[in-house]
Amino acid sequence: MASEELQKDLEEVKVLVRDALTTEKSKIETEIKNKMQQKSQKKAELLDNEKPAAVVAPITTGYTVKISNYGWDQSDKFVKIYITLTGVHQVPIENVQVHFTERSFDLLVKNLNEKSYSMILNNLLKPISVEGSSKKVKTDTVLILCRKKVENTRWDYLTQVEKECKEKEKPSYDTETDPSEGLMNVLKKIYEDGDDDMKQTINKAWVKSREKQAKGDTEF
Repeated sequence: MASEELQKDLEEVKVLVRDALTTEKSKIETEIKNKMQQKSQKKAELLDNEKPAAVVAPITTGYTVKISNYGWDQSDKFVKIYITLTGVHQVPIENVQVHFTERSFDLLVKNLNEKSYSMILNNLLKPISVEGSSKKVKTDTVLILCRKKVENTRWDYLTQVEKECKEKEKPSYDTETDPSEGLMNVLKKIYEDGDDDMKQTINKAWVKSREKQAKGDTEF
C-alpha cells in the first residue's frame, strides 16, 4: 500500500511540474512576443524619424536682370518711359511694381520667364508728382508715366546726369577770349571727334595755313 501511495504522489508531482512548466513556458512566450512587438514598433518609429521631411520646391525667380534699354518722350503733363519686356503682359499685375520719389523711380518685374527685371532711374531732370505718377502694362511693354510737377514745361533731357554729360560735350564759346582761340577750340573738337577723312582734311588745311604764314601770304 505504501508503494502505491508513493506512486500516486509521484504522479501528482509530475502533473504539477508539467503544469508549472507549461504555465511558465506560456508566460515566457508571451513576454518574448511582447518584446518583439515593442522592438518592431520602436524600429518603425526610428525609420519614420529618419525619413527626410517633405521638400517643397521654392518658387524661384532666378537672377535679376538690370534694364538699360528704354525710350522716352513727353507731353505737357507727363514724361513717358517705355520699357520693352517680352511677355510682361502675361504675368500677374502685382508682379510689376514701381516706386516713385520726387526725383526718381524704380521698377521691379518679378518672375518673368523665371527671372526678375529691375530698373532704377535717379536724378530726374525735374521734380515729378509722386501721387500723380503711375504705370501701365501693355503688350510686351511697361509704360512709366511720370507726372510733371510743373506742367507745360519741356524736358530737354531725362536726367540731370544726361544733361551734364551733353553740356560737357558742347564746345565752349567764350566771347571774352581771343576769337581765334575759340575757333581753334572748335577745330580741335571737330578733329578729335572726326573720322580719318575729316582729320586728313583738317591737317591739309593746317599745313597750307602754316605755309602761307611762312611766306607772308596771309590775307587781311
